[in-house]
Amino acid sequence: MYFHEYAAAERLDVRTNARVRRIDRDGDAWRLELEQGPLSARTGIVATGYNGTPFVPDWPGREGFPGEIIHSSEYRNPEPFRGRDVLVVGAGNSGAEIATDVAEGGAARSRLSVRTPPQIVRRATAGIPAQLIGMAIRHMPPGWVDPISKTQRKLSIPDLSRYGLPRPEQGIRTAFLATGTTPILDVGIVAAVRRGLVEIVAAVRGFEGAEALLADGSRIDPDAVIAATGFRAGLDELVGHLGVLGRSGLPTHTDGEPALPGLWFVGFVPTLGGQLREGSVAAEKVAAKVAASLVTTARR
Repeated sequence: MYFHEYAAAERLDVRTNARVRRIDRDGDAWRLELEQGPLSARTGIVATGYNGTPFVPDWPGREGFPGEIIHSSEYRNPEPFRGRDVLVVGAGNSGAEIATDVAEGGAARSRLSVRTPPQIVRRATAGIPAQLIGMAIRHMPPGWVDPISKTQRKLSIPDLSRYGLPRPEQGIRTAFLATGTTPILDVGIVAAVRRGLVEIVAAVRGFEGAEALLADGSRIDPDAVIAATGFRAGLDELVGHLGVLGRSGLPTHTDGEPALPGLWFVGFVPTLGGQLREGSVAAEKVAAKVAASLVTTARR
């Protein structure tokens, strides 16, 4: 209701269920190809985020696996997995939460496949929310962050090495710069692992019939696999032909400068300080610059 009232009050032309498939230059404007037909706009702002498209690895033998394989984005609740042997692949926030959820929701067995030992932080430490700590990290001297994060983990997270989750050798900053992934926010995974509700297993390297082949040479036979293997920006079809994407598939210019005249990107920079907050800050910056450029163009 609020959204519709806001759009009406601000006289915004909001079009839902209108997926943009491709963006092309159209003279001094941009042509957006929609299923409902083309749309022309003087300024285009792409804000689909770097988690726009679910990613499932093309594991060898995946097509021959007789069980169920879904991406974490399709997961809704543990009920469909009650009484089943579930393998969750990927030790990020989604994987940790889903593995815990299915275990507590009645799965016969819940296993979490881990490739690299994850960073884990409490939801709050000494009463300070993890998001505020993440925001503060941005303003710390770089050399302070890893030692502080390692000390924080030792004080707040028990040693889980005996369960297959040793403490990472790197600190949060180094790990984030290397992978772009944020730490796991502990909302139950630590307790679940210690209680044996969630078992830690090695990374999945493929499938052979009903068996999942793990990196340590072992084999397991889950009924269902939930791939918490992340997302990709998925911008190739939309703007890949415009030369605005880097090797990682992310825009070369974002959150402040246009990639091309009149074409902007917002929300494609991973952050430890909370994606929604940082995205809103970037959106205000871009909106101000777009408004200024439109005023300049109108005066010519």
